Amino acid sequence: MSKRTIDQVNGEDPLEHSTRSTRARLDSPAPRSSLLKLAYPSVSKSSAPTKPPPFQKPLPLLTFSYTPEPRQLKWDNSSLRYYVDPPARADLGYGYERWVRREDEKGRLDSLLSAWMRARGETLPDSLCEHRGNDKGPGFGSAQGMEVGVVTWRGVMTKILTAPYEDRDGWEMNVMRVGETMYFEEHLSAERLKKKNVMEPRHRLMSYYGYAFESYCTTDTPPGHSIPIQEEGVQPGWSGDVDTNQQWCSVVKTKLGNTRIVIGGEVDCVRGEYDGGTDRLVELKTSMVIRGQQDEVRFEKKLLKFYFQSFLLGVPEIMVGFRTPSGYLQTMQSLQTIKIPSMIRGKPHAWDPLLCLDWGHKFLEFLKTSTAPGHLIQNSEDDSDEAGSPPRSKLEENCRRVWRVKFTPREGIQSFELDEDTIVAEVCGGDNTDVVEQVERVGFLPVWYFESQVKAVERRMVEVSRASLREDDQRPNQEAPTPQSEHGHARKQEPLARGSPTKVAGWQI
Repeated sequence: MSKRTIDQVNGEDPLEHSTRSTRARLDSPAPRSSLLKLAYPSVSKSSAPTKPPPFQKPLPLLTFSYTPEPRQLKWDNSSLRYYVDPPARADLGYGYERWVRREDEKGRLDSLLSAWMRARGETLPDSLCEHRGNDKGPGFGSAQGMEVGVVTWRGVMTKILTAPYEDRDGWEMNVMRVGETMYFEEHLSAERLKKKNVMEPRHRLMSYYGYAFESYCTTDTPPGHSIPIQEEGVQPGWSGDVDTNQQWCSVVKTKLGNTRIVIGGEVDCVRGEYDGGTDRLVELKTSMVIRGQQDEVRFEKKLLKFYFQSFLLGVPEIMVGFRTPSGYLQTMQSLQTIKIPSMIRGKPHAWDPLLCLDWGHKFLEFLKTSTAPGHLIQNSEDDSDEAGSPPRSKLEENCRRVWRVKFTPREGIQSFELDEDTIVAEVCGGDNTDVVEQVERVGFLPVWYFESQVKAVERRMVEVSRASLREDDQRPNQEAPTPQSEHGHARKQEPLARGSPTKVAGWQI
């Protein structure tokens, strides 16, 4: 069982080049390319979008599970939990000393990328089959032939969409682009990662309250089956000690404006039988009891993240447990995700989800522009590297690029391309491998995934080129006047040069 913690310009042209002096304000390394900026949006009522971009209801592609320690990925619902009512006055500190806590890591996309390949009906590499399974289970091929603009985790998209109302915590993420698909990964420096894993005792205990609430509210026994009798001495309603290695994740497809997005994220439980859809999914949250107006305002501001965390995965219900300062469950409230915005509408501290979606749309368009590849030039015969290895294609060179995107509250977005040294030191993991899994990477993408996607882009480029040539061949021939020489004789026409580069959607092949 795993639980995410909760505490975690006006009318100007948003895309502008910044001067070199602006770079000095960044904590991040010096960029390879010009610094691009997206201005912080106004959240005044007069700035509300008159025509917000459409957002498509999330549709499920597939689900997968992470087992308890030793943590393994499985293409099944073995970690699925079912909602049950918790006991009154449940002790959320119970079992704290037995908590198996998985340390925070870089937010790698590996399992999401594996899921996305399966949804497209693609076979995973043999090296992954034993560990992750390669059987054609539920969801396999559910998105066959579908092309998308973004692949990322739910937490990253939540940070992007809630940025207009974030006035305290900035964030950074890394971006790669292979063909027309952008990949977003949250960037966590070694120092910040260490800080997340070394919490003060008080913060650590409060973090645990959310996980304990989940144990009281869920069971692994499906509806209609008898829940096993608890052992003597175990707290009433307790379904098992917390192990944050265990997770059940959902992968959905959605669309913001004209950008198709694949999003993955953990789901806490379902209400009743699971039918493969999103209508019965439930998100579990804890919050301090509301003791006055200040607490009410604080809680209603939290609802912004509650809302988008569930909205992005299509989760229709959020069950909130209000606890006392000493960690005892006091009251419960069920919130319908779609109705949350109306709860705070008209209040001085109200937030507007349509403004957030409009900002998210501008953000995606901004990144499409700033990561757009240049034209591809054919390789020359002597283009191999010093070691004599075959030369990389210009397509692959473009796909290896990594951008750093930095959000600063009340300032906005800064985006720039990273140099090779920074990519190796901060993005790949220092030596181009992960310390734990020893996963070889290009940027932050696993090599096995990167190579498969570059080849897929190359195939699509060739297919488009061939289709274009077929269209030209099928057009009716129109006799053109024969060119005449200056003496009136027919001029001999030169044959077209063979092997000329063909331009396809901005690329030349």
